[in-house]
Amino acid sequence: MMAEVFPDLLRPSDALIDLTAEGEEIVLLSPDLVNSGGLSKFAEKHPDRVINTGLSEQNTVSMAAGLATTGMVPWVSGMASFLALLCNEQIRMDVAYCQQPVRIIGHHTGLSFGFYGSSHHATEDIGALRSIANMTIISPADGNQQYAAMMASRDYDGPLYYRTGRGRDPEVYAEGAPFVIGKAIEHMRGTDVTVIACGMPLHPSIQAATKLNAEGYSVGVIDMHTIKPLDVDAVLEAASHSKVILTVEEHNVLGGLGAAVAEVLAENGSPARLVRHGIKDEYSLIGPPTHLYQHYKLDEDGIESVIRDQLA
Repeated sequence: MMAEVFPDLLRPSDALIDLTAEGEEIVLLSPDLVNSGGLSKFAEKHPDRVINTGLSEQNTVSMAAGLATTGMVPWVSGMASFLALLCNEQIRMDVAYCQQPVRIIGHHTGLSFGFYGSSHHATEDIGALRSIANMTIISPADGNQQYAAMMASRDYDGPLYYRTGRGRDPEVYAEGAPFVIGKAIEHMRGTDVTVIACGMPLHPSIQAATKLNAEGYSVGVIDMHTIKPLDVDAVLEAASHSKVILTVEEHNVLGGLGAAVAEVLAENGSPARLVRHGIKDEYSLIGPPTHLYQHYKLDEDGIESVIRDQLA
């Protein structure tokens, strides 16, 4: 089975090429998905640093962990639904337990695989990995942010999981925008509702909030690009001046960003009301990604309607 080839929007090749130029001992492992992972440019420039492991995701992760013990910095790129779920044991024991600097790019997350169906929709990957000790989870909103997030891996202690889309995400950040692992980015401040989003839903969240603010409402937006470690201070600061915290994610509302934010609010006795928006604990439907985003209210109109419900 061949997944669609990424347009060069997520820029993973650029990041690996630049990291290699800076002296990192990069090795790329992929279960026959170098092209669909957007890494063909890196493979062409550094063919000696690429291992095509075939369709054997679990072996791929274990091989990466072994290579990390030799001083190399392995990057694994594959479908998020398989890397996060099928390889959960290998990530837990071979990578995270041993605290190896393995960087995992799970692409085609959420509903972005469309017609491939629920077996390929990665709507549980955050929940599956968030409870594993030593794991860091990052969900970039666009290609420029993914590049910055990958560059931020330099000298980072321990494993990283990057949850990315399919290279069709509209631009939110300009090239060169700063990125700090574990530090959220506030786009707007609101007293009525603060939206905390990650990944694909960030762009439509900003659009919806901009429209509502023009009508006189006060809606804030925070990019919680790092789900673990969560920026607790950003959550509590938003809760201190907003009546409602609305989390928006292309993921099951159980176990993901909304659950992480709920834990922070509950543990700190926040008076703000929390609403979690995403996939309502169900197996997703099959269809074009755009139609699925509309169905699950993860597009601009859908997110706007959810915010209006809270404003009412």
